[in-house]
Amino acid sequence: MALRLEDKKAIVVDVNEAAGSALSAVLADYHGLSVEQMTDLRKQARESGVYLRVVRNTLLKRAVEGTEFECIQSVLTGPTVLAFSREDPGSAARLIKDFAKENKKLEVKALAVGGKLMSADQIDQLAKLPTREQAISILMSVMQAPVTKLARTMNEVPGKLVRTLAAVRDQKQQAA
Repeated sequence: MALRLEDKKAIVVDVNEAAGSALSAVLADYHGLSVEQMTDLRKQARESGVYLRVVRNTLLKRAVEGTEFECIQSVLTGPTVLAFSREDPGSAARLIKDFAKENKKLEVKALAVGGKLMSADQIDQLAKLPTREQAISILMSVMQAPVTKLARTMNEVPGKLVRTLAAVRDQKQQAA
């Protein structure tokens, strides 16, 4: 089915808006996946807050112009599914990586983060990035550790004094 010019412009605008607010992008070759598998991938993407779209390469090249994802233009060959992470940088990578484990025909082409193109074998690094909530939790535990240690140290001084006095009392009782 041929797309009209208005439809093509709408697709370019939609993808450009998604690219403008995205934190990272994952490109994958979906050749060989069934309709049911693609539907399942789209459902998982919606649930995890990932923008997922199959776009013609020529339209995608135009859509990412002027964004930090302009670097992906060099890898746009063949059938491509595009996944943008909107909430945390690793969400699209986790989605594609997990889906590729179950469906061997989905092959990661490239990743892009912060205007830099990354190779497909670096998907594990991006997928292991913590979510926003996990990052806040890690930060809070790091900030809390010195205060906790100081409180323990300050509590140890009176405890040591009490143990010393108890030892002196026990010695005097044994001597008497």
